[in-house]
Amino acid sequence: MARSTSAPMPDQLWRPLTQHQNLAGKPSHFMTEAKGCYVTDQGGKSYLDTLAGLWCVNVGYGRQELADVAQAQMSKLPYLNPTLTAEPTSTFANTLQDLLGFKGHVYFSASGSEANETAFKIARQHHLQSGKSGQRRFKIISRYRAYHGNTMGALAATGQGERKIGYEPGPPGFVHVMPPYPYRAHPKLTLEEHGEECAHQLEETIIYEGSDTVAAVIMEPIISGGGVLIPPDNYLPRVREICDRYGVVLIFDEVVSGFGRTGSLFGHMHWDTLPDIITFAKGLASGYMPIGATVAREEIFDSFLGEAGDLSHFRQVNTFGGHPVATAVGQKAVEITLEEDLAGNARGVGEYLRGQFQSVIGDNDHVGDIRGMGLLNAVELVEDKDSRTPLNEAGVTGLIAHAFENGVILGRNGNTIPGRCNILLISPPLILDRGDADKIVEAVAAGLGAIRN
Repeated sequence: MARSTSAPMPDQLWRPLTQHQNLAGKPSHFMTEAKGCYVTDQGGKSYLDTLAGLWCVNVGYGRQELADVAQAQMSKLPYLNPTLTAEPTSTFANTLQDLLGFKGHVYFSASGSEANETAFKIARQHHLQSGKSGQRRFKIISRYRAYHGNTMGALAATGQGERKIGYEPGPPGFVHVMPPYPYRAHPKLTLEEHGEECAHQLEETIIYEGSDTVAAVIMEPIISGGGVLIPPDNYLPRVREICDRYGVVLIFDEVVSGFGRTGSLFGHMHWDTLPDIITFAKGLASGYMPIGATVAREEIFDSFLGEAGDLSHFRQVNTFGGHPVATAVGQKAVEITLEEDLAGNARGVGEYLRGQFQSVIGDNDHVGDIRGMGLLNAVELVEDKDSRTPLNEAGVTGLIAHAFENGVILGRNGNTIPGRCNILLISPPLILDRGDADKIVEAVAAGLGAIRN
């Protein structure tokens, strides 16, 4: 069927992270289909999607086998009260536990925000019922620049100032510390010393807050939306030691970094460091269905066991948690990830991509840093290399607009830190090949040329 080239009329959709005044009088720009790493608009123009939707379409667009699984499950059992059990939901929970390599239990929800909210509740209730503290542990420590979700608790944990303007005060009990940020670390510190200093600050914060009041520390192994900040190798193991020393639950938010994105199946595997609770979403079903998961180690789960009729069980229910269609699709998406070794492809093509960036744009005065792991990558844009002053808003948005006009969708750390939303985020589907990696590099290089002109 021929596509219509006439633009649809403006609609009433309220789009996220969008200033609609800029859209006044302009027709809506509809995307109509997608395949592989590309999305196509109503006029037939295709765009290379370097953000995999929103960090999630890991196996690529247009996977018929996922559509077939969804259709079959919808025909058989389209929904089930989450207090009951369906075969695909139980199977998927067992699969996740096997992949993680530790015994635990899986609580399903419908998004990363819900998965993190669930983790906070589990951590607080666990401490209350474990009887190991003389007072109530309720504080959650997270890091500046990190994103943990848009519900009020997850937003309170988020360390991005612009995301909170107009919505505070949030719920109490959330404390922030500085993250490792090698590019902007003190120049007198080695990489290892920087990691140690950041871990030391976390420990001091636990002490200053009162260790018996701290329930959990939550962190992404690699801060993603806040700028792809990769920690020194000594940092996460030190965090694990500190949490153990003070009896604090360690939560890893792997909503972005899970399922092959970083070149390993899970981000924490790069540092051989296990959390007590881990959260997933996005790549969990490769974006084909909305799903989140919170996995707690068995010793955490055991604190919720009690007599019938008491209140020791987890008293939360999510209407769409453990949705049989979502878990069936998630199971198939994970199978594809493993069978096609998409983590391996992310590792190899990601290394190639960063090498090409370094070769083609590394000397550009507006390129401060090129960093990444697997297909989780960033280019930090600056006014000049010497000052490292973040590139101005017009320069960043102009580069992204230039790339879009030339058929490449780039991401950025939008609405993060006032005056510091200067980082290009490049996190394409894990099926990316070297040819498309070259197109990404060419688009960024051309955009940088437009800034200079």
